[in-house]
Amino acid sequence: MADDIKAYYEEHGRKVYLYLMSLCSDTDIAEELMQETFYQAIRSLSKYRGDCSVYTWLCGIAKNLWFRELNRRKRNPIAEPDYSETDLSPPPDRIAESNNGKMFLIKQIHELPETEKEIVLLRATGELSFREIGEIFGKSENWARVTFYRAKQKLKKE
Repeated sequence: MADDIKAYYEEHGRKVYLYLMSLCSDTDIAEELMQETFYQAIRSLSKYRGDCSVYTWLCGIAKNLWFRELNRRKRNPIAEPDYSETDLSPPPDRIAESNNGKMFLIKQIHELPETEKEIVLLRATGELSFREIGEIFGKSENWARVTFYRAKQKLKKE
C-alpha cells in the first residue's frame, strides 16, 4: 500500500501542485495544500470508488482544501503589512558583498598607470567632464575619452 501511495505522489504530485497554484497563486500555500491533499487522500483511500481518475479525485480534495482555506481567511483576516515603514535598506550580507566589491575595484584602480588612475578618479569622484579632464592634462577632450575607455577596459578584464 505504501508503494501505491508513493507511486501516486510521484505520478500526480506535480500536477496537483500546479492545479493548486492556478487556484491560489502562492507557492507556499500551494505546497502546503498539496501535502495536505495527499494526507487527506491517504486517510480517505477507502472512500475512493474508482468512478473517476486518481488525478481528478486528488484535484477534488485539493479544491475542497482550498475552499476551506478561503473560508478560514474570511473568518480570520490577516492584517495587510504596513509598507509605509518598511526598511528598504539592503540586507547586511548584500552590504558586505557590495563593500567587498568596492574595495576590490578601488585596489584595481590604484594598480592602473598613474595617468589612467587620475582620469578614472577625476571622472568618477570629481564628476568632471572629459573636456575638463583634457584641459587639466593639457590634452584634448577626445584624448581624455579614449584614455578613460582604455582604463575602464583594463578594469573590466580584472
